[in-house]
Amino acid sequence: MMKPRVLVTRALPAGGMGQLFEQADVTVFSEERQPTRDELVALLPDYDALLCTLSDPIDGELLRLAPKLRVVSNYAVGYNNIDIEAATLLGIPVTNTPGVLTDATADMAWALLMAVSRRIVEADAYVRQGKWTGWSPLMMLGTELGGKTLGIIGAGRIGLAVAKRALAFNMKVIYTNRRRLDEETERTYGLTYADLDTLLTTSDFVSLHLPYSAQSHHLINRERLNQMKKTAYLINTARGSVVDEAALVLALQQGEIAGAGLDVFEEEPEVHEGLLTLENAVLAPHVGSATLETRTKMAEMAVENLLRVLGDEQPHSLVNPHVWEHRRQR
Repeated sequence: MMKPRVLVTRALPAGGMGQLFEQADVTVFSEERQPTRDELVALLPDYDALLCTLSDPIDGELLRLAPKLRVVSNYAVGYNNIDIEAATLLGIPVTNTPGVLTDATADMAWALLMAVSRRIVEADAYVRQGKWTGWSPLMMLGTELGGKTLGIIGAGRIGLAVAKRALAFNMKVIYTNRRRLDEETERTYGLTYADLDTLLTTSDFVSLHLPYSAQSHHLINRERLNQMKKTAYLINTARGSVVDEAALVLALQQGEIAGAGLDVFEEEPEVHEGLLTLENAVLAPHVGSATLETRTKMAEMAVENLLRVLGDEQPHSLVNPHVWEHRRQR
């Protein structure tokens, strides 16, 4: 029996790929870059399964050009890179990798928060450039965390993990969410519910942890940035397009907020040129889940989801469950 053919758009940690190489005929496109759309158009029709990353736009036309395709496994929690409606109409299950990157991303949010509030990147450059001539009482003054208010927008797994870490810093944590959490969860994580306006006007740190959608596009815009304290910091490890980057640059340049820590950007890998010149912005290249442990777990989950679909078993994390329900009814 011929093994199913699987296209993997980028090289993934080897520790998570063994099972796939054993059970399928695998092509890994590249270690260095993602395939272009034209390359996917040429390749995908010959494959039974696709394991792609968040950087790979998988649109409806591309899916329709791949009649053999039985599953799209996304190596990410988010899936706004895939036309889910088209995949559902074509009967193609789409899977993702939720849960496994919660702690790594929460850690990254805190790394950015602490780096920008204590001016770590700026201080590192100061030392390397030979500018440090000795200790000074006023040199590189930052902001303490204890007693400050952390506002969390989006209280899912990652948002709650960020809140949990705030307890160790003796911070007040407020949150806003599509649905208010139950009392026990609020008590466990030390959370107080607030509407978005209240959160923005009272928080010393605002951390974004909501999924991208049409409703969340540019949620943090010029008006919302103006609501924040001039001493406040914005942290984004969610999706770049949740923030209006041009408005953020202006707010940072004019001192309307104190700083920002960003791991995601609107037009990745492009970054708004204004951000690149600002000392009060700490920038990272979308590495929120970039630990060996987490990226390996993501690969394992993406592979298992893919193989389960190819073996006519329901995957663990299915983005479009209607496809599977329809399949079971046939």
